[in-house]
Amino acid sequence: MELSVKQRAALASICDTFAPGDGAGLPSASEIGAVDIMAALVLHNPRTAEVKQFCQLLNVWDSPATQLLLGGGARRFSQQTQQRRERMLLALAESGMTRKRAIFQALKGAATLSYYMAPGATGHSPLWDAIGYPGPLGTRADAAEPPLTPLRPAGATTLDCDVVIVGSGAGGGTAAAVLAGHGLNVIVVEKGEYYDDKDFDGGELSGLSRLYAPGPAATAEGQLSLLQGQCLGGGTVVNYTTSFRTPPRVREEWAALGVPQFATDEYDRSLDAVWSRLGVNRDHGQISSRDVLMERGLAKLGWHVDEMPRNVDGCDNGVECGRCGLGCRLGAKQSTAKTWLVDAQQSGARLVVGVDVRTVTLQAGRATGIVGRTADGHPVIIHARAVVAAAGSVQTPALLRRSGLTNPNIGRHLHLHPATGVWGVFDEEVRPWEGGIQTRYSTEHADLDGHGYGVIYETAATNPATAVSFMSWTGAQAHLDQMRSLPNLSGVGIITRDRDSGQVKVGSDGEPVVHYRLSAYDAAHMRAGIEGGARIVEAAGARRLFSGHQRGTIWERGTSSIDDFIRQTDSLGTAPGQIAMAALHIMGAARMGGSPATSAAGPDGATWEVPNLVLADASTFPASLGVNPMISVEAIAYMNAQRLAAGL
Repeated sequence: MELSVKQRAALASICDTFAPGDGAGLPSASEIGAVDIMAALVLHNPRTAEVKQFCQLLNVWDSPATQLLLGGGARRFSQQTQQRRERMLLALAESGMTRKRAIFQALKGAATLSYYMAPGATGHSPLWDAIGYPGPLGTRADAAEPPLTPLRPAGATTLDCDVVIVGSGAGGGTAAAVLAGHGLNVIVVEKGEYYDDKDFDGGELSGLSRLYAPGPAATAEGQLSLLQGQCLGGGTVVNYTTSFRTPPRVREEWAALGVPQFATDEYDRSLDAVWSRLGVNRDHGQISSRDVLMERGLAKLGWHVDEMPRNVDGCDNGVECGRCGLGCRLGAKQSTAKTWLVDAQQSGARLVVGVDVRTVTLQAGRATGIVGRTADGHPVIIHARAVVAAAGSVQTPALLRRSGLTNPNIGRHLHLHPATGVWGVFDEEVRPWEGGIQTRYSTEHADLDGHGYGVIYETAATNPATAVSFMSWTGAQAHLDQMRSLPNLSGVGIITRDRDSGQVKVGSDGEPVVHYRLSAYDAAHMRAGIEGGARIVEAAGARRLFSGHQRGTIWERGTSSIDDFIRQTDSLGTAPGQIAMAALHIMGAARMGGSPATSAAGPDGATWEVPNLVLADASTFPASLGVNPMISVEAIAYMNAQRLAAGL
C-alpha cells in the first residue's frame, strides 16, 4: 500500500510542522526523507484497520472543516504559518478529549522519531552534527560468521516434527534447546528474519526497522508505546542484558496464585541452568557516564544503588555497548541466538524464519501442529505431536484466540511495567549514547505499599530516538534546542511494577489489540517515582531538569527549589497523552495458575483446554514481576519444557 499524492502532502505538512529545520542549513523533515520513513512505519502496521484510520485522517487533514475543529479557522493547515500550525497541534495535545491527545502523541512520536533517525541523502544527517551525535557506527569487517543456518520457505511448505515452537526469543529459544536436548525432533518458527553481528551497524533506522515488530506500536488508548523484538532470537537480541533472578517475594506471590513450583527447588534449578548458560556475571560493569551521575545522586541522598548483573562476554562497555539495543556488533550479548538456539541446532532442531503463524491446528482436543504463511503469502504447515507457544505476551494470546481457545483468562492479566523518565542537562559532557547500556540500578522505592509494589530506577544508553520517545514537544524550536543538549543529557528511568492489569483482545482481522490504562493505584507509584527520579537528577548536579509531561516546565538550578518542580509535575497527571510513557516489559495475558477460572494455563504451562499446547514465554507470568524479566522468562521456559519432554 502507498500513500496518495494528497495523503503524502498532508503527512509532509504535519512532519514539517514538528520538524521544520532551522532555516540556516538544517533540513526539514520532508527534505531529509523523514516523511518516507514515517509512512513506512505506519503502513507496515499489521492492523489494516489502523492503517485505514491513519489514511482517512490524512484524507481530511487539510480540509477547512478539519481545521475549524483544530481551531485554525477556515484556512487549510498547509496554508497556515508555522506558528499557527504549531498552535493547532498543541491544541490537540492539550485537549480534554483523550482521543485528540492520543492522535497528537502518535503523530508527534512518529514524526520526531523519523526525523532524528533519517540518514539523509549522504547517509549522515546534518541534524546529527547539529545535536552533537556521531551517527551509526557501520558494520564491522571483522565480525564473526553467523552460527545459525535457518530455513526460509520460498513456496508452499509442509514439515513434520515432534514439537513445533512458535517464537524464538527468551522463551522459545530456551524451550527449543531443552526439548531438542532430550532427543525430540524440534522446529522453531520465527516471524522475523535472522540478523547477526555482520548485519548490525549501530544505526537506529536499520535497528528499529529490522529487529522490532512493526506493531502494535501503542496501547489502544494511546497511553503507552510498545516495543517488541521480532527477529531470530526475539527480544534477547535487542534487550539491555540486565539479568535479575525472580525476586523471592514475587516467587512466593506466584506460588500462592496456583503454581507451587515457583517456591521449590525445581524453579531454583531452572534459574541456575539459565544463569549458567547465559554466563551472567558482574565482570562487565564498568560504569557509564550516565550511571556515574545516577550513582552520585543516589549516594548523596543515601539511597540504595548496586551493580547490574549482565549476560555478556567480551562487552566493551563503551561505544559498542551504547548501541546494544540495535544489535551487538561484537557478539558479546548472550542472546538465545548465541546460546540456546545454537544448542538446539546442534541437537538437530530446525529453525524457520519469515513465517507468521496464524493458528494452532486442533483435533479431538489435541494440538496437531500449526498453520502459517510467509510474507509472500505462501502457506506453511507443520505437523507435530505438541506445540509450544512462545510468541510473547501480545502475540501468544492472539494466537490462542485465533486457534479457537475460549478460556476467559486468555488476554487478561496483562502487565507492562509502565515507565517514564526524568531528564537532566549537566555542565559536564555525558555522551549518553556511549558506555555500558545499563550498569547500575536502585530499588530504593521498590516497595511503596508494603506489598512489593513500587518502582525501580535505571538508566539506559540514549540515542536520539530513545530521547525523543520520552520527551514532550511544545514547539519545533524548543524541541530542537532541547535536542542540542543531547551530549550533556542524562536521565533516570522510572519503571513501575504494576499491580493492576490490562488486556489483549483480537480484532476482526485476527491481530492483537492491547488495552491498558494506568490505574490510580499504579499512577500514584509512578508519581512517587517521578519525584524520586527528580531528586536523584537534582542531587547529581543537573543545571536543568524536565520530565516527559506534555505540559511540563523546565526547572533551572537557582531559580526555584526542586520541591517546586515536584509539586508542579505532580499536578500534571498521567492520563493518556499527558506524559510520555512506554511499556518496558510486556508480561502476562495467558498466565499460569491453579484453576481455569483464574488462569489460561496450568502449573506446567499446558493450556487448560489443549493439554499438549504448552506456553513458554512472559505471557505465563501469574502477576507483574517488578524487575527486568529475561531470566524469569527463560527459567519458566526451561521448567515447562522439561515437564513437556518428560510427558512426551
